[in-house]
Amino acid sequence: MMNIGFIGTGVMGASICKHLLKAGHTLHIYTRTKSKADELIELGAAWYATPVEVANQSEIVFTMVGYPKDVQQVYKEKNGLFESAKATTFIDLTTSTPQLAEELAKVGEEKGFTVIDAPVSGGDIGARDGVLSIMIGGDEKTVMDLLPVFELFGKNIVYHGEPGAGQHTKMCNQIAIASTMIAVCESLSYGKKAGLNLSKVLESITQGAAGSWSLTNLGPKMIAEDYAPGFYIKHFVKDMGIALDEASRMNIDLPGLARAKSIYDELIEQGFEEEGTQAIIRYYKTQW
Repeated sequence: MMNIGFIGTGVMGASICKHLLKAGHTLHIYTRTKSKADELIELGAAWYATPVEVANQSEIVFTMVGYPKDVQQVYKEKNGLFESAKATTFIDLTTSTPQLAEELAKVGEEKGFTVIDAPVSGGDIGARDGVLSIMIGGDEKTVMDLLPVFELFGKNIVYHGEPGAGQHTKMCNQIAIASTMIAVCESLSYGKKAGLNLSKVLESITQGAAGSWSLTNLGPKMIAEDYAPGFYIKHFVKDMGIALDEASRMNIDLPGLARAKSIYDELIEQGFEEEGTQAIIRYYKTQW
């Protein structure tokens, strides 16, 4: 059993923390708003006022925050993880930029720390069920040593190489999802206009060649107008922006990704940034 730190206990982070606690690990947590961690505190987690206080109680620390700027703050600013006197291994589960992952690994190494980038996919359901896909970059030996901990909340765990490789792989994941979300919406829109029962449509096409995680898990929510966030629109737009920036840097054109982001940008302008990504169907329902 280990002393494990966790920074950021949002929709997915809270579920990951529960798996760590259930396995018998001692958990030290930090959230900006303590009340948001009340459930975990009741389950036995200890809350601290700063990231460095968590690190000073822990052997390893996971971070799962919102944006690259939050990752920067948690690691590098005053009372951040790089001031740790105890923990020497940090694992960032945030979807962030590959460049930042590389930077943190380099700066960390200079200070005697190991920083692993390990973004995840699977949303609230995957986190709840402990079956997340984990895409990992960084020191391979450290990753292998941590495998039993990763297995507490992940099912498909793949090591991709040097620092930043995990984040690049997550961009591949988000690019695939972005165009898939458009395809799901257009399929449902066609079915609606054809007068079909959309639930029966899903019953047929989720089991065939068109099947996907988004179709199976988010298609029913689109039909039911259930827009509760498993993954926020605002965070998906952040991810798509990172992917487009990386694509531009590599001189490749990704028109499907660009179109998906433009639709989600419109939804944010309409005030739907706190809804789940399945709310993209709002754009199409104006035609229904």
